[in-house]
Amino acid sequence: MTILRLVLGDQLNPVHSWFDTVRDDVVYTLMEVRQETDYVHHHAQKIIAVFAGMRALARTLSQRGHRVHYLAIDDPANLQALPANLDWLRAHYQASAFEYQAPDEWRLDQQLAAYADAWPGPARMVDSEHFLTARDEAQRIFADRKQWLMEYFYRQMRLVHKVLVEPGNKPAGGQWNFDHDNRKPWRGTPPEPHDTRIQHDHTALWDTICQAGVGSFGRPDAARIVWPLDREQALTHLDAFIQHGLPHFGDFQDAMSSKASRLFHSMLSFALNTKMLHPREVIAEAEDAWRAGHAPLHAVEGFIRQILGWREYVRGVYWAHMPGYEQHNVFGHTLALPSWFWDGKTSMNCMRHAIGQSLDDAHAHHIQRLMVIGNFALLAGLDPAQVHQWYLGVYIDAFEWVEAPNTIGMSQFADGGLLATKPYVSSAAYIDRMSDYCKGCRYDKKARLGPDACPYNALYWDFFDRNAERLQGNQRLAMVYRNLHNMDEQARDGIRTQAAGLRARLDQL
Repeated sequence: MTILRLVLGDQLNPVHSWFDTVRDDVVYTLMEVRQETDYVHHHAQKIIAVFAGMRALARTLSQRGHRVHYLAIDDPANLQALPANLDWLRAHYQASAFEYQAPDEWRLDQQLAAYADAWPGPARMVDSEHFLTARDEAQRIFADRKQWLMEYFYRQMRLVHKVLVEPGNKPAGGQWNFDHDNRKPWRGTPPEPHDTRIQHDHTALWDTICQAGVGSFGRPDAARIVWPLDREQALTHLDAFIQHGLPHFGDFQDAMSSKASRLFHSMLSFALNTKMLHPREVIAEAEDAWRAGHAPLHAVEGFIRQILGWREYVRGVYWAHMPGYEQHNVFGHTLALPSWFWDGKTSMNCMRHAIGQSLDDAHAHHIQRLMVIGNFALLAGLDPAQVHQWYLGVYIDAFEWVEAPNTIGMSQFADGGLLATKPYVSSAAYIDRMSDYCKGCRYDKKARLGPDACPYNALYWDFFDRNAERLQGNQRLAMVYRNLHNMDEQARDGIRTQAAGLRARLDQL
């Protein structure tokens, strides 16, 4: 009997229990398929990095003695879809059993479950052995609560996993959350750590991808890909972050700069989301750094909250509300993405930097994604489905389970508050406080009206004006609406006119 085991492109974990024992009756298959390159328009570096990681895992498994059948994008036998290739492999190896690790995207979960049901013999899904929670764990935690709150979930996770917890189940440092300590702008000191990531020359792979007809966008930079190939490199990246980035991460985790794209961020999200690293080991390294006196508690807690709290929480939101979550559009926004989402050519300095960095590097940190790009998209009234597709494609770490809740729920508030308690939007003032983007910008950060006024300002007040019926009852927005109601009608009419003009010429901003 031969067992056919499928490994997906975001399941690059060489220490999965599947691989503990070399078995002659097991064939592992990894496949580069147009089904996955084409379901959304992906950044070139994302395609390159995922394929390179898949190829590296296949080599590692083969070197250990495992039987591996790898289908490259240009393999003549590649039928470019998972079910068709699996059918071919079943016949080729006379496989009688089929196994696969739990997919993280709903569409793949449905596709592979249907395929397994139709398999003429034993077929089963096994755990990917990656996450700290089950798919439905968040739903069970909130079963008897009126509203889902990440902070409540995060505290439960801290207690369950004994992370930053002292005797008596007390939080380390006497409080659960140090977010108020993590909001400093960066003015150039301390310096951004040197980028120690290994550069890979994947020009041959990129040529193969192009010759196969795979479409993409963004800068390929194929000769200098810095994303890790395998677990060994990912662990090296983790060590470098703990040593050089984590001590200052807390202070500057929300800061943005035109002079430093990485600042003190870990850049580990690709390695985590492709399962080269396990969240438990990343959390443990960070906590150990605090207990050893190498990094302050507010930095470590803020970093751990992103992984143990936010990452696991959004996955719970995703599985609780799929299918259909990505179609939410509570504000009825319908405007198409401006052309500069694809080339970064806008006069708004903040958007030019944030989108330009995304297109060049396939990466931007969470505040650039939320408070610059997502902020503008929500204020302007861009179609959240289009925003979702862009985020899903452009970022190296974007897989639907983590991207959709972050975009549809947190960034665009299109789910009406299923994930977040309020829309996360701001005028130019926040961007100016947390970055250097407003310096030298063609727009005036203080002006609301006129051709030189920063678009964020009028769009901000117009957003709350247009959506007052839905939002003004939210206590977290009470001050916003007090300020709006204190404006005279002439001022509000001016804002409405300015905002309408901006939305009518988004491509020219």
